[in-house]
Amino acid sequence: MHVVIMGCGRVGSTLARSLEDRNHTVSVIDSEPDAFRRLGPGFNGDKITGYGFDQGVLEKAGIRRADAFAAVSSGDNSNIIAARVARETFGIQQVVARIYDPGRAEVYQRLGITTVATVKWTADQVLRRLLPAGAEPDFRDPSGTIRLDQVPVSEPWIGRRTVDFQMQSKSRIAWIDRLGEGMLPTRDTVIQEGDLLHLVMREENAAHAYKVIDAGPDES
Repeated sequence: MHVVIMGCGRVGSTLARSLEDRNHTVSVIDSEPDAFRRLGPGFNGDKITGYGFDQGVLEKAGIRRADAFAAVSSGDNSNIIAARVARETFGIQQVVARIYDPGRAEVYQRLGITTVATVKWTADQVLRRLLPAGAEPDFRDPSGTIRLDQVPVSEPWIGRRTVDFQMQSKSRIAWIDRLGEGMLPTRDTVIQEGDLLHLVMREENAAHAYKVIDAGPDES
């Protein structure tokens, strides 16, 4: 696939090299020519000096044959404008914009532009490691309705079927990490010691789910 990236800072240059390492073609846009030094001498993609929301610049970067566009410059406004031009003018479906303001990120997420709110993401990662299990999920959808949690299996549930766990906890097991591998549970899957459950649940049911996880199965 061909990917156009706006912004050749640390994120953009790392993304460009990673994509090229995976045998994709890449064009990188930046308003500062010196920024392309971050790509290193081994980079074979195109380097276009200009602004990623300029249609002429996007044309030079091969936007008409592009499969995806990433706006990862240091400016929220520039990233959003460029992302909208790529999506609305050139019809690129896979568009990602880096946004520092999490409030604005959620707004544009609802408009169909995938956003990465870097400050909020970093803060959330730290919170998940500081707070008790269940205090902060691994993922929460933009509406705040659905969450994804990693939960080590509690002793009372060892040997019980996953369908019983899901029914009583009002959650769904998306997958299980078992002995270093991921597995999808079936109706006959039994929870084993050492399992790490990846649970999808409604935010409003989280407290109930963790109560059931700790208490164990209801035998009544």
